[in-house]
Amino acid sequence: ESQAKPAGLAGTFRCRMITLDIHSSLEAVGFLAAITAKLAAADMGVNPVSAFYHDHLFVPAERAEEALAILGQLAAESGA
Repeated sequence: ESQAKPAGLAGTFRCRMITLDIHSSLEAVGFLAAITAKLAAADMGVNPVSAFYHDHLFVPAERAEEALAILGQLAAESGA
């Protein structure tokens, strides 16, 4: 927002970026789907972005801590 306003742009989605600290590849079918499904079950919107080595999740800024807790729970369930 602090950069958008001076540029004449509206800040429409205040979010936090969470980088998934795991090397992901196109062979990991369903990896991101499982994560976004968990966040969706908590009624949380997410904008996922896949990069070459890592995936990033953009979640509502006010729910970032909740998202991290959900991801931690998912990691514990998967034995990561």
